[in-house]
Amino acid sequence: MKVPYVNLAAQWEQEREQLLPIVDNLLASGSYIGGDCVEYFEAAVAEYCGTSHAVALNSGTDALVCALSALGISRGDEVITPPNSFIASTAAVVHLGAIPVFVDVLPDQNIDPDLIEAAITEKTRAIMPVHLTGRVASMDVINEIAIRRNLFVIEDAAQSFGSKWKEKFSGALGTVGCFSAHPLKNLNACGDSGFITTNNEKIAAKIRLMRNHGLIDRNNVETFGMVSRMDALQAAILSFRLEHLNNTINMRRRNADLYRQLLDPDLIFSPQEKDGEFNTYHTFVIQIDRRDEIRKSLTAVGIDTAIHYPTPIHLQTAGRDLGYKKGDFPVTELQAERILTLPINQFLSDEQIHYVSTNLNRFMRDNA
Repeated sequence: MKVPYVNLAAQWEQEREQLLPIVDNLLASGSYIGGDCVEYFEAAVAEYCGTSHAVALNSGTDALVCALSALGISRGDEVITPPNSFIASTAAVVHLGAIPVFVDVLPDQNIDPDLIEAAITEKTRAIMPVHLTGRVASMDVINEIAIRRNLFVIEDAAQSFGSKWKEKFSGALGTVGCFSAHPLKNLNACGDSGFITTNNEKIAAKIRLMRNHGLIDRNNVETFGMVSRMDALQAAILSFRLEHLNNTINMRRRNADLYRQLLDPDLIFSPQEKDGEFNTYHTFVIQIDRRDEIRKSLTAVGIDTAIHYPTPIHLQTAGRDLGYKKGDFPVTELQAERILTLPINQFLSDEQIHYVSTNLNRFMRDNA
């Protein structure tokens, strides 16, 4: 049996009849940059997340850069964040000349809030938790620290659109929420796209200005900005997919529940959802011994998997100048050797999930 990690072809087949007229109308309009489609998407996202503002951008990475910049984060400032994210989290900080300050993570892969206080210095300006896998970080504790120490909180929510903590949506839990709509995300464009959410009107206005060269009109520039506009085509596609997103999330949550029923908990660790947590499962990550051997065995029987992420940021070549070394973040480093991402896409059948689980349980028992 073949079990694909992603299945964008199936998504297209499911949407084709409804989406093609939307694309056709957009292309026929000749309005490709900005305009009604982008504004409609922004309003829909803000309403979904329960925030006052949403600003559409070119990518999740640009969302992080724009958010940090709009908050005044600049050269020499420190931003506390975990080292087990995708490289974009740290890269956004570095691009502004700021300094990423890493703290280790919990068994569920999210930043350990008990380690944040000790990492704060007089240069610290912000905390940037990463809602990895779709699981929201411990925002109650993080926000309490931030308020007490007068720090901004930037949610790297690239993987968590639609996720909730105590009925409040990801992206509405900090100063700014930063999202990716990359094709592999649950809310996905047909290319690169991203956006921010915030309840702060000034931040939203700064980012709107920044994304379009800093232009206040066609001929007048208020500040030197960048080009990070979401194409109207992507906005139209995302608006359509947002209407159907809850079905996608429900299917991925159902798949996660089935995995948990089937996988052997004595051999395979999978973080459980805490009270108040609503995970949308951008990824379904387990932790196992002899990960690389097991992964090869799964590949041999037609099961696609991934690793998010095999090398922590502080051990990447790009991270050599950050001042860290192997052993500095033991939980992150151990997890990097044990994490394995199983297929969780909404097009999987029960039979496929049973197949993955049966083979994984057998391989684990044979290699115990």
